[in-house]
Amino acid sequence: MIPDYQAVMPPLLEFGGDGAPHVLVDTINALADRFELSPEEREELLPSGKQRRFENRVRWARTYLGKAGLLEASARGVFKVTSRGLDLLRTTSGPLNVGHLEQYPEFIEFKNTTRVKAGAPSADRPETPEESLETNYESLRAALSEDLLQRVKLASPQFFEELVVDLLVAMGYGGSRRDAGRAVGRSGDDGIDGIINEDKLGLDVVYIQAKRWQGPVGRPVVQAFAGSLEGHRARKGVLITTSQFTPDAREYVERIEKKIVLVDGERLAQLMIDHDIGVADIATYRIKRVDLDYFPEAVQKRPTVGEPA
Repeated sequence: MIPDYQAVMPPLLEFGGDGAPHVLVDTINALADRFELSPEEREELLPSGKQRRFENRVRWARTYLGKAGLLEASARGVFKVTSRGLDLLRTTSGPLNVGHLEQYPEFIEFKNTTRVKAGAPSADRPETPEESLETNYESLRAALSEDLLQRVKLASPQFFEELVVDLLVAMGYGGSRRDAGRAVGRSGDDGIDGIINEDKLGLDVVYIQAKRWQGPVGRPVVQAFAGSLEGHRARKGVLITTSQFTPDAREYVERIEKKIVLVDGERLAQLMIDHDIGVADIATYRIKRVDLDYFPEAVQKRPTVGEPA
């Protein structure tokens, strides 16, 4: 199991206990070995996919120890233990968490700074600021996805046809919306069937079937769709539903020669969010970090408030 950032702090401080400078990247690998993390745990990413989870926790442990004056940056990506950190190692053993850091006035000042108060560290807060932010984002996204799907299920068949066209065009299929609209929406039987260009030049086509089934969609429906592809001499297809696909339906498309992509209700809602179909921005937050390439080496020793080094 990946340790939280507070569990990382004691071995991180001990790792630098020799007083020599240490490269943070090498330290992260050494700590991963110490915690006996599996290859999968070492590579596990935050929900954003931008950073490895364990690396993020080590960097924040490094930041908090730095704010307490126990570690200091000696160069870009390099740190060393301070005399205060060495004193703590000599006099203290056992767990080390945010509560212990509050004995240092520099850490209290950092914690109470207005700019970081909303995400200030605490002993009962196991998540790093990025993890907390992304957890909240995922919760908001899940609620939005559920709301979207319910509204799609309540909409008219005609609206559903238009929604699918809008989504496919936003994803880059079908050329213009006018072209896609002519190609899709031919059956009108509580769903749509049609052929749409895979790319704007029409080099290949994709057969589309979308219906708002109430119950799970099983293998017979998918098998019938595959037969329709054969009848149209099509090699690729997308089957869209507002419900779910059964395991045997998913297993079936993995075993056949034709390429069929199954899009269930949950994935449909996620694609709508990703491509701005039926959703609108309410706020945008740009999370920034210090650009170390901008500053000369001499001024990189001073840590920046709120930024993991």
